[in-house]
Amino acid sequence: MLRFFRINNGLIKEIPKDEGALPSMHTEADWIDVNEPDEEERTQLRTLLRTDLPESDDVEEIEASARCFVDQVGIHVHSLFLTQSEGRHKTTTVACILQKDRLVTVREGEIADFRLLRMRARGGQIAADSPAQLLVTMLEHKVENHADILEDLHRQLEEVSHLVLEENETEFDSVIAKLARLEDSNGKIRLCLMDTQRNISFLLRHLTSKQDHSETLREIMRDVDTLMSHTTFLFDKINFLMDSTQGFINIEQNKIIKIFSIASVVFLPPTLVASIYGMNFHIMPELNWSLGYPGALGLMVVSGFAPYWYFKHRGWL
Repeated sequence: MLRFFRINNGLIKEIPKDEGALPSMHTEADWIDVNEPDEEERTQLRTLLRTDLPESDDVEEIEASARCFVDQVGIHVHSLFLTQSEGRHKTTTVACILQKDRLVTVREGEIADFRLLRMRARGGQIAADSPAQLLVTMLEHKVENHADILEDLHRQLEEVSHLVLEENETEFDSVIAKLARLEDSNGKIRLCLMDTQRNISFLLRHLTSKQDHSETLREIMRDVDTLMSHTTFLFDKINFLMDSTQGFINIEQNKIIKIFSIASVVFLPPTLVASIYGMNFHIMPELNWSLGYPGALGLMVVSGFAPYWYFKHRGWL
Protein backbone atom coordinates (compact mmCIF):
# COMPACT_ATOMS: atom_id res chain seq x y z
CA MET A 1 0.00 0.00 0.00
CA LEU A 2 1.23 3.46 -0.92
CA ARG A 3 0.32 6.69 0.85
CA PHE A 4 1.38 10.08 -0.44
CA PHE A 5 1.96 13.28 1.53
CA ARG A 6 2.81 16.82 0.45
CA ILE A 7 4.33 19.73 2.35
CA ASN A 8 1.86 22.58 2.09
CA ASN A 9 2.58 25.90 3.84
CA GLY A 10 4.91 24.25 6.31
CA LEU A 11 2.47 21.42 7.18
CA ILE A 12 2.28 17.81 6.08
CA LYS A 13 -0.93 17.00 4.22
CA GLU A 14 -2.01 13.60 2.90
CA ILE A 15 -2.76 13.49 -0.80
CA PRO A 16 -6.03 11.64 -1.57
CA LYS A 17 -5.15 8.61 -3.65
CA ASP A 18 -6.28 8.75 -7.28
CA GLU A 19 -5.50 5.66 -9.34
CA GLY A 20 -5.60 7.65 -12.55
CA ALA A 21 -3.08 10.21 -11.31
CA LEU A 22 -0.55 7.87 -9.67
CA PRO A 23 2.42 8.90 -11.87
CA SER A 24 2.02 12.58 -10.96
CA MET A 25 1.43 11.72 -7.29
CA HIS A 26 4.75 9.87 -7.22
CA THR A 27 6.63 12.92 -8.42
CA GLU A 28 4.67 15.54 -6.45
CA ALA A 29 4.75 13.78 -3.08
CA ASP A 30 7.27 14.94 -0.49
CA TRP A 31 6.74 11.75 1.55
CA ILE A 32 5.82 8.34 0.20
CA ASP A 33 4.87 5.81 2.87
CA VAL A 34 5.23 2.27 1.53
CA ASN A 35 3.58 -0.49 3.56
CA GLU A 36 3.96 -4.10 2.34
CA PRO A 37 4.24 -3.13 -1.36
CA ASP A 38 3.19 -5.57 -4.06
CA GLU A 39 5.22 -6.19 -7.21
CA GLU A 40 3.42 -3.47 -9.21
CA GLU A 41 4.08 -0.85 -6.54
CA ARG A 42 7.71 -1.93 -6.32
CA THR A 43 8.03 -1.46 -10.08
CA GLN A 44 6.54 2.05 -9.88
CA LEU A 45 8.91 3.08 -7.09
CA ARG A 46 11.87 1.45 -8.82
CA THR A 47 11.27 3.76 -11.76
CA LEU A 48 10.96 6.80 -9.47
CA LEU A 49 13.93 6.05 -7.21
CA ARG A 50 16.05 4.45 -9.94
CA THR A 51 16.85 1.62 -7.58
CA ASP A 52 15.18 -1.42 -6.02
CA LEU A 53 13.33 -1.11 -2.73
CA PRO A 54 15.14 -2.82 0.15
CA GLU A 55 13.96 -6.33 0.93
CA SER A 56 13.01 -7.47 4.44
CA ASP A 57 16.24 -9.41 4.92
CA ASP A 58 18.32 -6.37 3.96
CA VAL A 59 16.36 -4.07 6.26
CA GLU A 60 16.82 -6.34 9.28
CA GLU A 61 20.63 -6.39 9.04
CA ILE A 62 22.18 -5.29 12.34
CA GLU A 63 25.57 -4.07 11.08
CA ALA A 64 25.95 -0.30 11.35
CA SER A 65 27.16 -0.08 7.75
CA ALA A 66 24.00 -1.85 6.55
CA ARG A 67 21.57 0.26 8.60
CA CYS A 68 22.89 3.77 7.90
CA PHE A 69 24.68 4.65 4.68
CA VAL A 70 24.76 7.09 1.78
CA ASP A 71 24.72 6.16 -1.91
CA GLN A 72 23.74 7.72 -5.24
CA VAL A 73 20.04 7.31 -4.35
CA GLY A 74 20.19 9.30 -1.10
CA ILE A 75 20.63 8.91 2.64
CA HIS A 76 19.48 5.53 3.96
CA VAL A 77 18.45 5.15 7.60
CA HIS A 78 17.02 1.86 8.82
CA SER A 79 15.29 2.65 12.11
CA LEU A 80 13.87 0.19 14.62
CA PHE A 81 10.25 0.86 15.66
CA LEU A 82 8.07 -0.74 18.31
CA THR A 83 4.86 -2.59 17.46
CA GLN A 84 2.37 -4.54 19.55
CA SER A 85 0.82 -7.89 18.70
CA GLU A 86 -1.27 -10.17 20.92
CA GLY A 87 -0.45 -8.12 24.00
CA ARG A 88 3.31 -8.29 23.46
CA HIS A 89 5.71 -5.69 22.10
CA LYS A 90 7.75 -6.51 19.02
CA THR A 91 10.30 -4.63 16.96
CA THR A 92 10.23 -3.96 13.25
CA THR A 93 12.61 -2.04 11.04
CA VAL A 94 11.54 0.84 8.79
CA ALA A 95 13.78 1.71 5.85
CA CYS A 96 13.92 5.49 5.38
CA ILE A 97 15.35 6.81 2.10
CA LEU A 98 15.95 10.56 2.22
CA GLN A 99 16.42 12.32 -1.11
CA LYS A 100 16.71 15.99 -1.92
CA ASP A 101 13.03 16.38 -2.79
CA ARG A 102 11.32 13.45 -1.06
CA LEU A 103 11.33 10.97 1.81
CA VAL A 104 10.40 7.33 1.22
CA THR A 105 9.65 4.99 4.12
CA VAL A 106 9.36 1.25 3.54
CA ARG A 107 7.91 -0.97 6.25
CA GLU A 108 6.16 -4.27 6.89
CA GLY A 109 2.90 -4.16 8.86
CA GLU A 110 1.04 -1.41 10.70
CA ILE A 111 3.04 0.64 13.20
CA ALA A 112 1.41 2.82 15.85
CA ASP A 113 3.89 5.67 15.28
CA PHE A 114 2.95 5.97 11.61
CA ARG A 115 -0.76 5.70 12.35
CA LEU A 116 -0.38 8.57 14.82
CA LEU A 117 1.61 10.60 12.28
CA ARG A 118 -1.19 10.18 9.72
CA MET A 119 -3.82 11.26 12.25
CA ARG A 120 -1.83 14.36 13.19
CA ALA A 121 -1.16 15.12 9.52
CA ARG A 122 -4.89 15.09 8.82
CA GLY A 123 -5.34 17.55 11.68
CA GLY A 124 -2.56 19.80 10.40
CA GLN A 125 -0.36 19.14 13.44
CA ILE A 126 2.86 18.01 11.69
CA ALA A 127 5.07 20.96 10.80
CA ALA A 128 7.86 20.48 8.25
CA ASP A 129 9.45 22.55 5.52
CA SER A 130 11.51 19.79 3.90
CA PRO A 131 11.72 15.98 3.71
CA ALA A 132 14.81 16.12 5.95
CA GLN A 133 12.89 17.92 8.66
CA LEU A 134 10.08 15.40 8.27
CA LEU A 135 12.54 12.57 8.96
CA VAL A 136 13.79 14.38 12.06
CA THR A 137 10.19 14.96 13.18
CA MET A 138 9.46 11.26 12.65
CA LEU A 139 12.33 10.31 14.97
CA GLU A 140 11.16 12.90 17.49
CA HIS A 141 7.64 11.44 17.55
CA LYS A 142 9.11 7.94 17.83
CA VAL A 143 11.04 8.91 20.98
CA GLU A 144 7.95 10.63 22.45
CA ASN A 145 5.89 7.48 21.90
CA HIS A 146 8.59 5.37 23.54
CA ALA A 147 8.48 7.72 26.53
CA ASP A 148 4.71 7.20 26.80
CA ILE A 149 5.14 3.42 26.63
CA LEU A 150 7.80 3.55 29.35
CA GLU A 151 5.42 5.52 31.58
CA ASP A 152 2.76 2.85 31.02
CA LEU A 153 5.28 0.11 31.86
CA HIS A 154 6.18 1.96 35.05
CA ARG A 155 2.50 2.11 36.08
CA GLN A 156 2.11 -1.62 35.43
CA LEU A 157 5.27 -2.27 37.44
CA GLU A 158 3.86 -0.30 40.37
CA GLU A 159 0.75 -2.50 40.32
CA VAL A 160 2.91 -5.64 40.33
CA SER A 161 4.99 -4.17 43.16
CA HIS A 162 1.81 -3.70 45.22
CA LEU A 163 0.81 -7.32 44.58
CA VAL A 164 4.22 -8.69 45.58
CA LEU A 165 5.05 -6.52 48.59
CA GLU A 166 1.66 -5.64 50.12
CA GLU A 167 -0.98 -8.22 49.19
CA ASN A 168 -1.25 -11.23 51.50
CA GLU A 169 -2.71 -13.67 48.99
CA THR A 170 -0.95 -13.35 45.65
CA GLU A 171 -0.68 -15.80 42.79
CA PHE A 172 3.07 -15.74 42.32
CA ASP A 173 2.89 -17.66 39.03
CA SER A 174 0.92 -14.83 37.42
CA VAL A 175 3.24 -12.26 38.97
CA ILE A 176 6.30 -13.91 37.43
CA ALA A 177 4.54 -14.01 34.05
CA LYS A 178 3.74 -10.27 34.28
CA LEU A 179 7.31 -9.43 35.28
CA ALA A 180 8.63 -11.48 32.35
CA ARG A 181 6.41 -9.56 29.90
CA LEU A 182 7.46 -6.21 31.40
CA GLU A 183 11.13 -7.16 31.20
CA ASP A 184 10.71 -8.21 27.56
CA SER A 185 8.93 -4.95 26.64
CA ASN A 186 11.49 -2.84 28.48
CA GLY A 187 14.31 -4.64 26.68
CA LYS A 188 12.74 -4.03 23.26
CA ILE A 189 12.23 -0.34 24.05
CA ARG A 190 15.87 -0.07 25.09
CA LEU A 191 16.88 -1.76 21.83
CA CYS A 192 14.84 0.78 19.84
CA LEU A 193 16.39 3.66 21.78
CA MET A 194 19.91 2.35 21.18
CA ASP A 195 19.13 2.09 17.46
CA THR A 196 17.73 5.64 17.52
CA GLN A 197 20.98 6.87 19.07
CA ARG A 198 22.86 5.36 16.16
CA ASN A 199 20.44 6.93 13.64
CA ILE A 200 20.78 10.37 15.20
CA SER A 201 24.58 10.18 15.31
CA PHE A 202 24.56 9.29 11.62
CA LEU A 203 22.17 12.13 10.70
CA LEU A 204 24.20 14.65 12.70
CA ARG A 205 27.12 13.90 10.40
CA HIS A 206 25.09 14.14 7.19
CA LEU A 207 22.56 16.92 7.93
CA THR A 208 25.07 19.58 8.90
CA SER A 209 23.80 22.08 6.33
CA LYS A 210 20.74 22.92 8.45
CA GLN A 211 21.55 24.21 11.92
CA ASP A 212 17.97 23.77 13.14
CA HIS A 213 18.09 20.08 12.21
CA SER A 214 21.27 19.62 14.21
CA GLU A 215 19.83 21.34 17.25
CA THR A 216 16.63 19.27 17.11
CA LEU A 217 18.63 16.08 16.72
CA ARG A 218 20.75 16.97 19.75
CA GLU A 219 17.60 17.58 21.79
CA ILE A 220 16.27 14.19 20.70
CA MET A 221 19.60 12.63 21.70
CA ARG A 222 19.32 14.16 25.18
CA ASP A 223 15.79 12.77 25.50
CA VAL A 224 17.03 9.34 24.40
CA ASP A 225 19.79 9.43 27.03
CA THR A 226 17.19 10.22 29.70
CA LEU A 227 14.94 7.38 28.55
CA MET A 228 17.89 4.99 28.50
CA SER A 229 18.50 5.80 32.17
CA HIS A 230 14.81 5.17 32.86
CA THR A 231 14.96 1.75 31.20
CA THR A 232 17.93 0.92 33.45
CA PHE A 233 15.86 1.92 36.48
CA LEU A 234 12.99 -0.30 35.28
CA PHE A 235 15.37 -3.22 34.78
CA ASP A 236 16.63 -2.82 38.35
CA LYS A 237 13.09 -2.64 39.72
CA ILE A 238 12.00 -5.68 37.72
CA ASN A 239 14.99 -7.65 38.99
CA PHE A 240 14.23 -6.57 42.58
CA LEU A 241 10.60 -7.67 42.28
CA MET A 242 11.62 -10.93 40.62
CA ASP A 243 14.04 -11.65 43.48
CA SER A 244 11.38 -10.69 46.03
CA THR A 245 8.84 -12.95 44.37
CA GLN A 246 11.25 -15.86 44.37
CA GLY A 247 12.04 -15.11 48.03
CA PHE A 248 8.35 -15.23 48.98
CA ILE A 249 7.95 -18.48 47.04
CA ASN A 250 10.88 -19.95 48.99
CA ILE A 251 9.30 -18.79 52.26
CA GLU A 252 6.01 -20.49 51.35
CA GLN A 253 7.87 -23.67 50.43
CA ASN A 254 9.82 -23.54 53.69
CA LYS A 255 6.56 -23.23 55.62
CA ILE A 256 5.25 -26.36 53.94
CA ILE A 257 8.48 -28.25 54.66
CA LYS A 258 8.32 -27.01 58.25
CA ILE A 259 4.80 -28.40 58.68
CA PHE A 260 5.86 -31.79 57.34
CA SER A 261 8.95 -31.82 59.55
CA ILE A 262 6.96 -31.03 62.72
CA ALA A 263 4.30 -33.58 61.80
CA SER A 264 6.95 -36.26 61.41
CA VAL A 265 8.48 -35.39 64.81
CA VAL A 266 5.05 -35.32 66.50
CA PHE A 267 4.06 -38.75 65.17
CA LEU A 268 7.44 -40.36 65.76
CA PRO A 269 7.02 -41.10 69.58
CA PRO A 270 3.49 -42.59 69.21
CA THR A 271 4.83 -44.74 66.38
CA LEU A 272 7.66 -45.92 68.63
CA VAL A 273 5.18 -46.87 71.38
CA ALA A 274 2.95 -48.72 68.93
CA SER A 275 5.97 -50.52 67.49
CA ILE A 276 7.13 -51.68 70.92
CA TYR A 277 3.74 -53.12 71.87
CA GLY A 278 3.31 -54.59 68.43
CA MET A 279 6.21 -56.98 69.02
CA ASN A 280 5.43 -60.70 69.34
CA PHE A 281 7.79 -61.81 72.13
CA HIS A 282 6.46 -64.55 74.38
CA ILE A 283 7.28 -62.81 77.65
CA MET A 284 5.78 -59.31 77.71
CA PRO A 285 4.53 -58.35 81.22
CA GLU A 286 2.05 -55.80 79.89
CA LEU A 287 0.10 -58.54 78.09
CA ASN A 288 -1.54 -59.56 81.37
CA TRP A 289 -2.17 -55.99 82.49
CA SER A 290 -5.88 -55.17 82.32
CA LEU A 291 -5.20 -51.46 81.68
CA GLY A 292 -2.45 -52.14 79.15
CA TYR A 293 -4.46 -51.20 76.05
CA PRO A 294 -5.79 -47.83 77.35
CA GLY A 295 -2.40 -47.19 78.96
CA ALA A 296 -0.62 -47.68 75.62
CA LEU A 297 -3.09 -45.37 73.91
CA GLY A 298 -2.60 -42.75 76.59
CA LEU A 299 1.17 -43.03 76.33
CA MET A 300 0.96 -42.49 72.57
CA VAL A 301 -1.19 -39.40 73.03
CA VAL A 302 1.14 -37.94 75.66
CA SER A 303 4.27 -38.74 73.66
CA GLY A 304 2.74 -37.08 70.61
CA PHE A 305 1.47 -34.01 72.45
CA ALA A 306 4.74 -33.39 74.31
CA PRO A 307 6.83 -32.44 71.21
CA TYR A 308 3.99 -30.26 69.94
CA TRP A 309 3.79 -28.42 73.26
CA TYR A 310 7.57 -28.00 73.33
CA PHE A 311 7.66 -26.51 69.81
CA LYS A 312 4.78 -24.20 70.68
CA HIS A 313 6.48 -23.10 73.88
CA ARG A 314 9.69 -22.28 72.03
CA GLY A 315 7.81 -20.26 69.40
CA TRP A 316 8.69 -22.55 66.50
CA LEU A 317 5.04 -22.87 65.49
